[in-house]
Amino acid sequence: MSEESGTLRSPEELRQKLREIDGRGYPAYKSLAGGCDFGEFLVQIDHVQGDPFASPSRLRLTVPHPVCQFPRHMLGDRTRRIALADFVARRVAEVIRESVKGRRGTGGSGNVLIDVGGQQVLERSAVVVTDSSVEARLDVGLPGYGRRIAAKEAEEILFVELPRVVRQAMLFDPMTSDQLSEHITSVVSQRALREQLADHGLVAFIADGSILPRAGGTSPVPMDVDHAVLFESCEECRVTLSLPSGAGVPGMGIPQGVTLIVGGGYHGKSTLLDAIRTGIYDHIPGDGRECVATRPDAMMIRAEDRRRVEGVDISPFIRDLPSGASTADFRTESASGSTSQAANIMEALETGVTLLLLDEDTSATNFMVRDARMQRLVPGAAEPIIPLVDCVRALWEQHGISSVIVMGGCGDYLEVADTVIMMEAYRPVDVTSRAKEVVRQLASQREAVTGGLTLPPVRRVPDPASVDSSRGRRASRIATRGMDSVVFGAHEISFRAIEMLVDESQLRAIGEGIEYARRAGYIDGTRSVAEVAKMVEDDIAERGVECVSPHYGRHPGALASFRRHDFVSALNRLPTLLVRQERGEAPAETPAEAPTTRPRGRRGGRSSRRRR
Repeated sequence: MSEESGTLRSPEELRQKLREIDGRGYPAYKSLAGGCDFGEFLVQIDHVQGDPFASPSRLRLTVPHPVCQFPRHMLGDRTRRIALADFVARRVAEVIRESVKGRRGTGGSGNVLIDVGGQQVLERSAVVVTDSSVEARLDVGLPGYGRRIAAKEAEEILFVELPRVVRQAMLFDPMTSDQLSEHITSVVSQRALREQLADHGLVAFIADGSILPRAGGTSPVPMDVDHAVLFESCEECRVTLSLPSGAGVPGMGIPQGVTLIVGGGYHGKSTLLDAIRTGIYDHIPGDGRECVATRPDAMMIRAEDRRRVEGVDISPFIRDLPSGASTADFRTESASGSTSQAANIMEALETGVTLLLLDEDTSATNFMVRDARMQRLVPGAAEPIIPLVDCVRALWEQHGISSVIVMGGCGDYLEVADTVIMMEAYRPVDVTSRAKEVVRQLASQREAVTGGLTLPPVRRVPDPASVDSSRGRRASRIATRGMDSVVFGAHEISFRAIEMLVDESQLRAIGEGIEYARRAGYIDGTRSVAEVAKMVEDDIAERGVECVSPHYGRHPGALASFRRHDFVSALNRLPTLLVRQERGEAPAETPAEAPTTRPRGRRGGRSSRRRR
């Protein structure tokens, strides 16, 4: 039987084939490629590894809906299907841990794996719910001793363990129906909260009772409820959003505009910002942050010393450099902290980001502010940097771009903030009025550098020849190195400063997505990086994240969904990328989406009158 023929083996034929190749050289396993009809489900072996030490074989389990019997309302829309797929993937992983023997033989022999998430619910290639079936994609180490086939162990996997996975994890089970319903309802509710933010004039929402602290260190799991301080909004910031059920959810709303998060060390400032950062994602029930919602186009901005910058207009923040290098078409192999942070902002805005998240601890000090003494010591003409403190109001008032900034050491930001939230022992207090009084009593001696901000309409068009994932005889090589980087051909793309990503499978998907954009002809020398990213994002919305894989329609590898903003961030960090700038007409000073009235139910923004 050939894969191309589409003919399906019977279980008896598969068993006979295994016995025929028992003890033979490992490459004989390749004769198993293709499908087998087990009656209630299909097994498709898409890729057979070359030896026990190679990447595992790729296998799919496909169960039709009449067999799965998941209730129809759980399949109603894309959100519910993603939630159902996530639940099934986690259940498959649990059954594998409990019922699969694991390693038996040489190398990875006997291992059965599925790509599952952590605390976030992402669209994945691991389990896909279609109109006709539920399909799980597994990695299986076909057993061998040395490089000889161990058919008995392989038979145990294919005829005992995988059917058990199907029965216990991929069929509707009344015993776990409440957990499944809670999982789907939670995801639907989180999306509903996120969709209400704009109508309420908010950029983020944190529900009362949320558990924001994590277990410790870099752990993504919540702190034990017996030790955590449950979040509770202050009265001035409290709003109530609605769930699809009609129930209200009270919590703290962070309004559009400029918001400062202040407070002493270890009182929860960065923890709150981290919760806002991950609020662009849905979380699993019990995570503690499942009712934290953030505008989906938020972007964390930080300094990134020594990053490569290619053709970015950073002139809104950095004027002419002493070296004579252009900041309107800035290119460098090793940016400073300030120029890298300026480039990160401009690249984010290029993709349509409307919410910037910044932490003083990961920012370049000279990019954030220059105090009065330094201004007096170093004349303005000798300083090319226009600090963010002098631009952040114009970003909001002229361009509708909000900012949430953690600030612990610079009081000059109090003057430009709409809202100031102080964290005291992990509890928020609205101190906006007190901040205004402090500003009145202790006037800053610094002088604002500018009262406005022009964002030049620049299109950055990538050169197709500069995006190449080939390496030697290999047509394409894309691999991840944890959460740090993606190997793209002969080069590495650093992801260390792309802080909105939460899963290694997202990195792999972005790497595949860049190659997909090149392969599909989207990177054609006429489209901008933002336009290319939007086309990839639209394809994923229509066909699923697996569409970026060259193995689309089969087992595509471990992939998870990503935003176009993060796609562009990665493409910008490709060491070989070359871009051409194209400039259009300057936009109107006040765009249609810029604020003209107070957000509903909230305090209005501060006056645009600036101290001189």
